[in-house]
Amino acid sequence: MEPCEESDVTRLLLHAREGDARAEGKIFEIVYGELRAAAAAALRVRRGDSVLQPTAIVHEAWIKLTGRLDAVEGRRHFFSLAAKAMRQVIADHARAARREKRGGEARTILLTSDVAGDAAESGRIDLLDLHDALERLGALNERHVNVVEMRLLGAMSTQDIADILEVSKRTVESDWSMARAWLTRELR
Repeated sequence: MEPCEESDVTRLLLHAREGDARAEGKIFEIVYGELRAAAAAALRVRRGDSVLQPTAIVHEAWIKLTGRLDAVEGRRHFFSLAAKAMRQVIADHARAARREKRGGEARTILLTSDVAGDAAESGRIDLLDLHDALERLGALNERHVNVVEMRLLGAMSTQDIADILEVSKRTVESDWSMARAWLTRELR
């Protein structure tokens, strides 16, 4: 599916800000495919590990975003918030699963990227460890977290991230490299 046009989303966000109740629904229709593809690309769950599906991630993230769209400044800001909301949904589900087991096993996910490096030789990363590490990284450099979220949970290319963050492609590559090294160390 082709990414949605920036002008369409930005225009609808403006309408939502002006009180057009139908604008939120139209935004969802336009971005749904892109968000679902991002969730599917970011999360690869091994059989039996979880019942959480990409569609559920998108719908729960949308619920978190609904009613807050009047504060969104444009397509760039929207997709940044959507990636953050999807990460929160995944972490919330992992916490709930851990609570159900009364402190039992951590939920792990298989990510499409090598963000963990040597930290997870099997390619599996504890969901809550990743979420917590991103929270700590955010205290140091929020843009690095944005790059990780957009790359992993937004399944965006380096150029797309650069356009959204309004920085050079080289800056995104540098941010990704730094964030990945930091996360590798933290997730060991």
